[in-house]
Amino acid sequence: MATNPPGHKDASDSAHEPGKSARSGRYTRLRLSIGRHPSDLIRIVVAGVVLLGCRYIAQTPGTNPVEAAIASQIQQLPSRLVYGAEVFSWLGWWPGIVAGAAVALYLKRLRLGLALAASGAASWVLAVVLGWTLLPRPVPGGLLRGPGPNGFDFPDARTAVVAALASVAGPYLGRFTRNFGWVLVVLVAATDVFLGHSLPVDVFAGAVLGWGTGALFHILLGAPGRRTSEPVVRLALEQAGITGAQILAVHTGMLRPREYKLLTPDGNRLQMKIVRRLNRRAGPLYKLRRTLASLEVENDPRLSTPRHEVEHEAYITLLAERAGVGTLPVVLAGEIEHGPPYLIRRDIPGRQLSSLEAGDVSDTLLDELWANVLAMGDAHITHHDLRAQNILIDNEGHPHITDFTFSRIGGPGEQLWQDAAEMLVSVASVVGTGRAVASIQRCLPAPVLRGTLPHLQRLALHRRLRRQLPSERYSLAQLRETLAERIDAPIPSFRSPIRPTTVLVLLVGGLAIYLVLPELSNIDQVLVLVDRGDRLWLSITVVIGFLAILASAISVLGSSPRRLPVWKTVAVQVAAAFTGRTTAAGIGFFRINWVFLERTGLRGTHAVAVIALNRVAMGLVSAVGTALGIVIIGTAVPISTDAIPLGWPVLAGAAALLTAVVLFLGSPFGQRRILRPGMTRGREILSELLPTLRQPLRAVQLLGGCSAYLLLSAAGLATTLAAFTPDFPLLPVLAVFVVGSTLGQLAPTPGGLGTVEAAVIAGLTAIGIAPTNAVAAVLTSRVLTYWLPVLPGIVAFRILQHYKVI
Repeated sequence: MATNPPGHKDASDSAHEPGKSARSGRYTRLRLSIGRHPSDLIRIVVAGVVLLGCRYIAQTPGTNPVEAAIASQIQQLPSRLVYGAEVFSWLGWWPGIVAGAAVALYLKRLRLGLALAASGAASWVLAVVLGWTLLPRPVPGGLLRGPGPNGFDFPDARTAVVAALASVAGPYLGRFTRNFGWVLVVLVAATDVFLGHSLPVDVFAGAVLGWGTGALFHILLGAPGRRTSEPVVRLALEQAGITGAQILAVHTGMLRPREYKLLTPDGNRLQMKIVRRLNRRAGPLYKLRRTLASLEVENDPRLSTPRHEVEHEAYITLLAERAGVGTLPVVLAGEIEHGPPYLIRRDIPGRQLSSLEAGDVSDTLLDELWANVLAMGDAHITHHDLRAQNILIDNEGHPHITDFTFSRIGGPGEQLWQDAAEMLVSVASVVGTGRAVASIQRCLPAPVLRGTLPHLQRLALHRRLRRQLPSERYSLAQLRETLAERIDAPIPSFRSPIRPTTVLVLLVGGLAIYLVLPELSNIDQVLVLVDRGDRLWLSITVVIGFLAILASAISVLGSSPRRLPVWKTVAVQVAAAFTGRTTAAGIGFFRINWVFLERTGLRGTHAVAVIALNRVAMGLVSAVGTALGIVIIGTAVPISTDAIPLGWPVLAGAAALLTAVVLFLGSPFGQRRILRPGMTRGREILSELLPTLRQPLRAVQLLGGCSAYLLLSAAGLATTLAAFTPDFPLLPVLAVFVVGSTLGQLAPTPGGLGTVEAAVIAGLTAIGIAPTNAVAAVLTSRVLTYWLPVLPGIVAFRILQHYKVI
């Protein structure tokens, strides 16, 4: 067994030295972890926002009946508790502050005692100052005990003091004592409501104020568990029986786990990973993207704590090692006292796969990689993060798979397909598409290859995997296309991006919007107007809605360099009315057309170019239409020159804004993330658009179809308005729709739901249309021209799926 280095004592020995207790040794280890953490700043901001909301509620005229009812129920407790409650409330007054600080000082916790005294006093002062900014709150009727002559306290100072003490002391205490402190906060809050000192909103605001004050003093004075220093790591290692190890910190990102390289006296090389926060968290956008993918996916359950994550990774790593997968052997998993958990593994010298050149990767190495994927599949282990940087190639050329944080055990056998797709993307990022596809075809059976194909899409792969490819969109399409050709399989069909829960959200949200918007005028008048509308004009509106879809199909025909089947293209655009208008940002429109074009023979980048060209043309037509529409609306709505702000302040503000934009675009970040990608994308658009404009027929189909779609959609509003009132300016009405629909579609809701309606109603009202007529016309036209075609779109979608068109 290794011995301690000279002059260094084991932490367990210090607890038994004369004059020192185990408690002092524990506090020494706690003190070594004192530091500051950015999460405390977030807590302060959240506390400030919540306090502002509570203050807004407290200063609202009148009494909230719910708040009054809660206070009345609490005051129904027996009156004999009043004297005991008065004494108990002293915990939130100066006696509580003095007692807490005295106990900490008696236990020789100088920093804790100072923090308790300062935070308690500061929370009291802040509560009093905030109370001065608010007028006395009205006293609800029915209370058994009311406030004194000064009215209710806002925020409640006693609750604020106790919450501040509990928040500051929390990192120094064990879990039971920490939770007990917050129980005292709730009891003091209930006591103040019982005694009539405060209302429920007041005590809640006091608790938030104290919580925020505690976070502030964690920033000012530091708190345990906020820092992982080398002495803390050394103590944790010695407690685990690893003594005298040399420790070298490895630089990692701010949000990534801390890593250390260890060298023990007997020459063993280890690596230690310290997990301070949960990394296995799938955000809502990631879940939405997987929901829209062309395959059924199952979201993995999230882990509860960082310790759970470390233990989960250690467990699955051991199972993978037993299944014959090359891994980094696990040595130990544990938790630093008053600190985060850690995982210790063997450190194997080598290089990451992402750092190798294509020539350094042999076919034998590729075969071993796929053998590891098959071994994990046989053991029902899914890795879920097979990036090239998580694959270590040792000095002998053997692969080792690391970082099982996102892994899963016991999942369905089909999850092997996800790992195969991830490994294929990672391998292709190093050796290229051809060798990557050849290696997977050589090593994996045909059923697995067919199952892997649907997972090679942007919506099914996490961004951290996709961004390994040099050109994410085109490289992934090329990879999928090459694999499909090698195994003689069709491109995966497009699945409906709508699930029952999504439909329910659309129905409820749409119903709410269509009920709220008529409140701008009078719902009764709107319903009467809709009922008396001219049926002929409304029928024409329905026809116009379907003619707009035909115009969209014509624009798609003009976007393709290859001749497309006309009626199939029209049918796909009818189906796109379902998939595109019921998904945020119209993502379903892109997907269904992409799959259709690939089925017609336009594979990979060519299919993407056709869709991009169509969207660019539509964007240009909409931009020109919006500019003309603004001019027409400005002519129809004279604006007084007195209302236009002029002078040096306006010019100075505009110059400052322009300077800020120029400086941002000229900065390294602006050039890397906006300017250079924008210029590259602009050149690509010009290279796609110019050849089309040189062909008269395609140019007429493309630009004419886009223009017709926009004008027909606007005409649908005009014909609907004609069904309710014959007198209106036609050209301004068309302009209002073009401007309102273009700007409203920027909202991240399906079909611009809500924003388009609000914008067009406001525009119609501005040009002189009566509010009732405007509301009735906009809602009816949107239903008849935009949402009604969704129903035949569902039928067309199912038929096209049945005949393998999509």
